[in-house]
Amino acid sequence: MLDEQAKKTILRKIPHGLYICGVKDGENVNGFTASWVMQGSFEPPLVINCVKQDSGSHAMIEASGVFALSFLEAGQKDLAQKFFKPQRRVGNKFEDVEFYLGETGCPIISDSLGYVECNVVGSVKKGDHTVFVGEVIAAGVHREGEPLLLEGTGWNYGG
Repeated sequence: MLDEQAKKTILRKIPHGLYICGVKDGENVNGFTASWVMQGSFEPPLVINCVKQDSGSHAMIEASGVFALSFLEAGQKDLAQKFFKPQRRVGNKFEDVEFYLGETGCPIISDSLGYVECNVVGSVKKGDHTVFVGEVIAAGVHREGEPLLLEGTGWNYGG
């Protein structure tokens, strides 16, 4: 029999970084806070990104087959929080957050540690999330710093 409280407690101990996942569909772009992300392979370089199936961004990843992950720095909790709700594009900004389009056409947050851009090479739909497997096709470092971790925010889930 599953002890629900024990399950909750122990699963929350899995460490997670926080990222802004940039997505596109045609000319439309969006970004959301992602926390269920990990490296999956060295060769080829693969990243695993779990995305809630009922989100608009999920549909955009399925349609375009690409996504970008901007790595947030410790202290950027407010930036992560902004992307819990849909962000409207205004020129080259999401409200007041500057970004630029990468090789995939996905938005990359200018004020981040760096980024990876991925082509989706596989996916698994189970439960309420889809596990997207992305092959890293571009990457960049904006600056050095410590990553923002979910455990340091007091939140249980990043999106």
